[in-house]
Parts: sequence; C-alpha cells; structure tokens
Amino acid sequence: MIDHRGIDRRGDEENDITTVRVVIEGRVQGVWFRGWAVSEAAAHGLDGWVRNRADGSVEAVFSGPPANVAGMVKACRQGPPAADVTNVTPEPWAERPMRGFHQRPTA
Repeated sequence: MIDHRGIDRRGDEENDITTVRVVIEGRVQGVWFRGWAVSEAAAHGLDGWVRNRADGSVEAVFSGPPANVAGMVKACRQGPPAADVTNVTPEPWAERPMRGFHQRPTA
C-alpha cells in the first residue's frame, strides 16, 4: 500500500494501525455510551479505552486498522439508542493503547 506521503507500506502491518482520541459531546452520559463503545470497539477489532469526563462528555481512544477506526468514529456520531450526540471530535493520538478495549474511570 502506498500512503499519502508516497511511502510503500506493503507488508508493514505495524504501520497500518491508526490511533485516534475522540471526544463525544451531547447527552452521552447515563445512556450506556461506554458499555456500547466497548461492544462496538470489540466488533470493530479495536484496541483502546473509553471513559466519562467530568464536563459531561465521553472520551475514547481507538486503535486498529484505519478503516475500522473510521467506522468506529462514524458509529460514535450516532451512539447507542438513548444517546443524543451533538459533536464528535477526533484527533490523532501518538500513544498505542494496550491490547483489548477497556472502560476507564471518569477523568
């Protein structure tokens, strides 16, 4: 695969991993958003974590194949049935999370 910088990445699986931090805003606490995110991330084959934030938003880190990460970010725009998502802000994240997807305590 040739990336956007023209670098040949065929066979370099470590470089085919994207990691993003996402902040989800709206009515996203008390609606099972974190539990939903754990299930969805596992279905997308992602590593990372999710947690509530004191400001009422939810924060998550998703790491995995770029298409899977993009699919998860897209899914966060809808969230679980009881959520009312008003904003999803993804940004690149340099840290690779531990394997698996986990729920963390509120920050």
